[in-house]
Amino acid sequence: MASTQAGTLLNKLPYKLLINLSLLLIYVLLTAAAGFAVFVKVRQGVSVSEILPEFTIRQPEQESPNVERVAGEAYKIWTDTDRITVLILGIDERVQETDYWRTDTMILATLDPVTMQAGVLSIPRDLWVPIPGYTENRINTAHFLGDAYKHPGGGPALAVETVEYNLGVDIDYYVRLNFQAFVEFVDRIGGITIDVPETIHDPLYPTADYGYQLFHVDAGVHHFYGEEALKYARTRHSNGGDFDRARRQQQVIKAIFKRVTEANMLPQLAAQAPEMLQLLEKSVKLDPKLQLDEVIALGALATKVNMDEARFRVIDERSTLIKRTMDDMDILIPLRDEIRRVRDDVFGLIGNGEDMQTLEGEAATLSVLNGTQTAGLAFSTYQFLEANGLRVLAYDNADRQDYDTSLVILNRDKPLTAQHILSALKLPQSAVVHGNNPTAAYDIVVILGADYTNGQ
Repeated sequence: MASTQAGTLLNKLPYKLLINLSLLLIYVLLTAAAGFAVFVKVRQGVSVSEILPEFTIRQPEQESPNVERVAGEAYKIWTDTDRITVLILGIDERVQETDYWRTDTMILATLDPVTMQAGVLSIPRDLWVPIPGYTENRINTAHFLGDAYKHPGGGPALAVETVEYNLGVDIDYYVRLNFQAFVEFVDRIGGITIDVPETIHDPLYPTADYGYQLFHVDAGVHHFYGEEALKYARTRHSNGGDFDRARRQQQVIKAIFKRVTEANMLPQLAAQAPEMLQLLEKSVKLDPKLQLDEVIALGALATKVNMDEARFRVIDERSTLIKRTMDDMDILIPLRDEIRRVRDDVFGLIGNGEDMQTLEGEAATLSVLNGTQTAGLAFSTYQFLEANGLRVLAYDNADRQDYDTSLVILNRDKPLTAQHILSALKLPQSAVVHGNNPTAAYDIVVILGADYTNGQ
């Protein structure tokens, strides 16, 4: 009887209310990296109300190709079969600051709408990487540089480009929130329960006024409210340092998700929609590419996700080397092969297909040549292909710099590697040329032509 009444209510809700509740659940997404999955449940538990703040996600200029209306439903459903990947950014934005911010947290969340397999990958902020258009630096500076130097799309856009470039993935959307949003949200849901695996004693936890305070928590089960949850997620004072910090953040993600999906929590969450949406307006930045219908459809889609089967992984001590720079900065040097394995695990590629194993078995050697007048193109492409698990042994200028089209020359038969290159560089099948030269120094030679768009 209750489920019938909920279904009736669902189809009677006014469209504006659906939009606002979708935004509310995006807020859950930001703090739980999976909050879209509670969209329909919260919506079913809310009373019809028009007293909601205005929304800022853009109205669709035209019908989105990713969604369609289903007869009898009050909302559209997600129909696109391509993987959805979101970059979640957390910034230490303080009330007294008007400056630019580094990202304290970077989390990649991905969902395959066909298999409904979800994955979450935490990226350490000290990872030392090339930032497209700039120089090498910690990955958390990409957001700062993007805002400071007026990069198109600002800090979030450059952060997206940097993660795409170094991890070899396509990111569809970004979401960004500050710590105050996190604290207030956890308070509003009544706190979260965490099983702390080891005692933490941090005498130097940073305060909002740039001072320090003691944060201590014993091993065992604790119920944390906003401030305590934030401290637990941010402190670096444990045996595993920043890597443990990433694992704790994922632990908090799971705890929030569990809390908001509990049956007795949903009416409380829905009743606070106006206040929480006002906080969202002040504290959360959403990718402008998101359309209203897409937000609602994603909410319905994610109700099918089984979080117990989601892959939670961290780029940790097994895939990085700890180094110190000349100016005494602690950084993490990426071990590209190991990072690729972690990435492939999150994206469901390891143990899932023979192609990846055969690709490694081909063990193809590559050379990348720049056939354009764009300086440094061979080097940047070499780095990109290396990040995608390919063995590039050389890069240089081609015999000339006026190639109209790019070429992937197969000196020896390496078909899977060739297809992997085409996919990574977004080149057409016509780019493949069979050189059939068994005495060539490299199995495959890639010549970049004027048609190459740097993988974009």
